[in-house]
Amino acid sequence: MTGESAPTLPVMIIRWTYAFVDRPVGRLPEARAFWTAVTGTRPSEPRGEQGEFLTLLPEDADGADACVKLQGVTEGEGGAHLDFCTEDVRELIGAARERGADLVTDHGDWAVLRSPAGQLFCAVPWHGETVRPPVVAGSRLDQVCLDIPPSAYAAESGFWARLTGWERHTGSRPEFQVLKPPAGLPVRILLQRLGEERPASAHLDLACADIAAVQTRHEEQGAVRVGGGPHWTVMRDPAGGVYCLTGRDPLTGGLAGAGRTPTDA
Repeated sequence: MTGESAPTLPVMIIRWTYAFVDRPVGRLPEARAFWTAVTGTRPSEPRGEQGEFLTLLPEDADGADACVKLQGVTEGEGGAHLDFCTEDVRELIGAARERGADLVTDHGDWAVLRSPAGQLFCAVPWHGETVRPPVVAGSRLDQVCLDIPPSAYAAESGFWARLTGWERHTGSRPEFQVLKPPAGLPVRILLQRLGEERPASAHLDLACADIAAVQTRHEEQGAVRVGGGPHWTVMRDPAGGVYCLTGRDPLTGGLAGAGRTPTDA
């Protein structure tokens, strides 16, 4: 069965999601200091052969579970990717490949895969996570934006919709679609059609009650503004990675003050 004709995945196969902050391994200290500060978290003990994996653990969050991790990468400038947590990793791997993904590395109890347009993601075991971290200082890291070249957009957006089984909605602009996860899952997906042909990539988005206030807080931690749009500001963190502050309600994910539903981008 091809990826184009494979049915939508039952939503309950994905039990939790992690947004990964991918940054060059040599700049991991700067990334760790910045992202723990702006998300109100503390770093776990490093894992991996080079200590390249860290989980950002919520501080004093009444039992909240982590949903953001940090990875030091040895190639490129980094970006972002998603981990999908499931009770049956082999089932999720099989479903992803049936829908058009390629298997990159199989570690037995978890695996790295690549979408049809080339975006990496992982299938990993679910460890019982259920409670979203709280809003911190007016913002929440709640979205991974997949930046997709125009020629691949239709097929790639269809792949992610079938893989997750999540509701797909039109965004606030023609180049956006939103994959809204079931209630309780912490990270949603924004599918952005790029205006130019370049390799697929991903970046992180934070929902902000007040973009200007959050921007100031991030600048105090070493980030700089590099651009913006109608309701978002593009930032660069101290480790060189680009991310966005978006004018969305941190509780619902919807555009703030625009009379929109929580599904709007």
